[in-house]
Amino acid sequence: MVEVELKLQVPPAQRDAVRRAVATASARTTRLQARYFDTPDRRLAAAGIALRLRREDGHWVQTLKARGDGVMARPEHNAVLPRMRGEPVLDVARHDGTAAADALRAAGVDPAALQPLFATDVRRTHRRVRHGGAVVELAYDDGVLVAGERREPVAELELELVSGAPAALFALAARWIERHGLWLDVRTKAERGDLLARGERASPAVHATAPALRASDTPAEALRAMVRSCLDQILPNASVVAAGRHDAEHVHQLRVGLRRLRTALREFGDAAAEVDPAWEPALAAVFARLGAARDRDALAATLLPALAAAGAPLVALPPVAAAEDPCQALREPAWNLLLLALIGFAHGGEPAAVPGAEPSWALPPPDDADALRRWVRQRLKRAHRRAVADAAAFATLPEDAQHRVRKRVKRLRYAVEFVAALYPAKAVARYLKRLRPAQEALGEYNDVLVAEAAFRELVASDPRAWFALGWLAARRAQCLAQCTRALQRLADAEPFWRGRR
Repeated sequence: MVEVELKLQVPPAQRDAVRRAVATASARTTRLQARYFDTPDRRLAAAGIALRLRREDGHWVQTLKARGDGVMARPEHNAVLPRMRGEPVLDVARHDGTAAADALRAAGVDPAALQPLFATDVRRTHRRVRHGGAVVELAYDDGVLVAGERREPVAELELELVSGAPAALFALAARWIERHGLWLDVRTKAERGDLLARGERASPAVHATAPALRASDTPAEALRAMVRSCLDQILPNASVVAAGRHDAEHVHQLRVGLRRLRTALREFGDAAAEVDPAWEPALAAVFARLGAARDRDALAATLLPALAAAGAPLVALPPVAAAEDPCQALREPAWNLLLLALIGFAHGGEPAAVPGAEPSWALPPPDDADALRRWVRQRLKRAHRRAVADAAAFATLPEDAQHRVRKRVKRLRYAVEFVAALYPAKAVARYLKRLRPAQEALGEYNDVLVAEAAFRELVASDPRAWFALGWLAARRAQCLAQCTRALQRLADAEPFWRGRR
């Protein structure tokens, strides 16, 4: 079977209220004590698989869960064991013939190497509710993860779709988010327990992966695949940041995911009527709130070491006001409601036709094998034209116009990567060989501008900043020349989207 659920973290101040809200007369409370198994080299964790033995009010259940879509659906198989004395022995053969077992087999795990690595002990208050024509199970888990001497509290609300449409699940989750200030979290107990056992704070930051588009997709299907690809990057990084366990790379990859999502909606968003125009400004606002710290991190990692190597007597940037805690920004209801809307869109089906409405794209004949590529071609042509419009005059543009060119080039790269699967790999690679250097040159130029503004603030109080400004002025001239050359090469690049497979 496939488990479809959403997991919401509950802040300490709301735990009693959430427990009371779930614990109506029809609710039950069950003690769940589980041991999770893996190999010493964590093969199951690496494959996104969870294997456990759990005692549920006196009887034992062995459960195998495989990696799902990373959001709300994953293959699961439960084997209810006969009553026995003592704890049963783990036996992976109990899951034979299931999709979860196929994933376990693909991971190449030796059953003899499996051993218990961590445990959970929670009290689950749960009941079923009807909402929007669907049946949903609410389960509030309050307890602890245990790995040796290490412990970590658990306080989360799970909403599992028992029957009906996923839209009802999203609508019900939105009500709990608004009432109790809960936030989405795609980390599983298995992932958190494995980290606890290893003594690590968080899993590595998740990087972007391209959507696997097919030529037979409609534009709306292609857009949904793009949005799913972005959420695959955004959600795990956002979960770590909201938990307060992140490092700079989690924030950076979250911002990359947001940029990619905004590009998908901007360049391809006319494919589906359900795209809400309010999503873009909301995403831009969250992106901006996550921005200041990342800009400083980028300078510290690249430009400042080069400045120090040049012998600058002052390489420290001036202090800035305390940056907003990104954890708080990602716990706010508005952000989590936005995520629910995007998840609902990404996992939805084709929209129903609206009588009298004009579609935003011409519906191709069903036997038109090149329809999607033609639709993509129009958008890539437009994005390319915008990106190189000011290539020749880039050095003379005002800084705000130069920054606009940088954003257009970045959007062009994301757009190309979204649709690369539709075209010959070599042709796409030739184009990217000209596009990437342009993006890198523009990025370095922007870093110089940011650093110049920072050191200019210091001149009045610390004359040593003049050295940095002089060095940056020379670097700026070099970067301008590099940008102009790279943009001209991009303007002359052969558009891969003109040809056919």
